[in-house]
Parts: sequence; C-alpha cells; structure tokens
Amino acid sequence: MIVAIAGGLVLLAMVFSACHKSPPLAQSGETRERKELPSMVTDSVMTLISDSGVTRYRIEAPKWLIFDRTEPPCQEFPQGIYMEQFDEELKVQASLKADYAYYNETAQEWLLRGNVHALNRKGEQFDTPELRWSQHDHRVYSDTTIHITREKSIIQGVGFESNEEMSKYTILRPSGVFPIKDEEETESGEEQVNEEQPKEKAKTPTEKAKEKKESSKFKMSTDNL
Repeated sequence: MIVAIAGGLVLLAMVFSACHKSPPLAQSGETRERKELPSMVTDSVMTLISDSGVTRYRIEAPKWLIFDRTEPPCQEFPQGIYMEQFDEELKVQASLKADYAYYNETAQEWLLRGNVHALNRKGEQFDTPELRWSQHDHRVYSDTTIHITREKSIIQGVGFESNEEMSKYTILRPSGVFPIKDEEETESGEEQVNEEQPKEKAKTPTEKAKEKKESSKFKMSTDNL
C-alpha cells in the first residue's frame, strides 16, 4: 500500500498491519458527519517513511487513524507511537516515544503528548509531558516542563527549543542543573576518606584500667539518679 503524506513524505512499506475503512453511517449508527470519521484505520503498524527518495523515519504504533476529509487533513495515533529518525547512512539520529500523537498534514507538524521520551545520538534523554515537532521549520519545541538527562548532569526547566536531531537545544527558563556522580567516583571518594582517617593508638594496660574505672564511676552515678 502506498499512501501520500504531506511534505513530500511517502509511505514505503507497511507490515504486520490490518487496514479497514470506517463503516457507513447507517450501519455504525454514528451521528457525526462522514468527514469527521477516519477514512482508514490501521492496527499494529510498523512502517518506513521516505523523504525525497531516502528512508528517513520508522514508525511503530498499535493504531493509526487517517482523516483525509477533515480540515486540516490529519493523522492520529490514539494508543501511542514510537518513531526513529535516520541520517543518510540509515543511522538513528533521534527517537521519540509518546502515549498519543497527532499529525497536521497542512502545517506538517506533530503533537506528541503524554510521557514523551526522546533520545538523541549522544544518548541524552529528554522527558516532557508534551512536545511539538515542525517538519516544515525543522524545529522541535515545548512550552511545558522539560527534564534532560545527560552523561554528567541533569537539567530541568520550562520551555524548550531544538533542531530536529535534538543535538542543539535551548531551555528557555532553566530551574536547575544537577551533577551526576558515577559509582567509581563515589567509591573512590569513600576510600579516600577512609585513608585520611587517623588510626587510633593502642592503649597501654594502665590507660585501659583507668578508662574502666572512670566508666564504672559514671555508671554508678547514673544509676543513683
């Protein structure tokens, strides 16, 4: 099956999927107009998408709805989506995962909502409740809270802008940067502290006897209180 998608993207292959059209209004009992119903419903999607003859994306989703009679035409992934973006050598540049996704074909813009997790090529992880991706402007952004986990630190803030690969990004209102200590550094620090602690001098028999005597005096005094 070949399906044209806005912005020059073309669906190359669809496997492990079951497609069916929406039932007629008389059979379904729907009161909405036909244009509000999806023209195609696809289950268990795994597909590759090409841009200008080059494979650029891989999409997996439990359910895919296409609305080509609405204004604007759109696509919806109500049960979540997982997406990978490839470079020209088919290496993964970034990945996205969300509980819900909506694609506006006219604006060429994605809306990802609910437990949005993104990963760039450096291994940096981005977590946010909502993320927008404009394919027209080659821009990823969010107005909500953002949590970025890097190799040595965690960055938190509100408002986020990035390129499509999520390799160059800006947090509009940062709230904190927290360093991450790995286990080796922690163990090394503990060993250093233990080494710096002075060893206790061995006590002479006279000192031990004196200490025992003072201890018994203290115990006695407390018993008498």
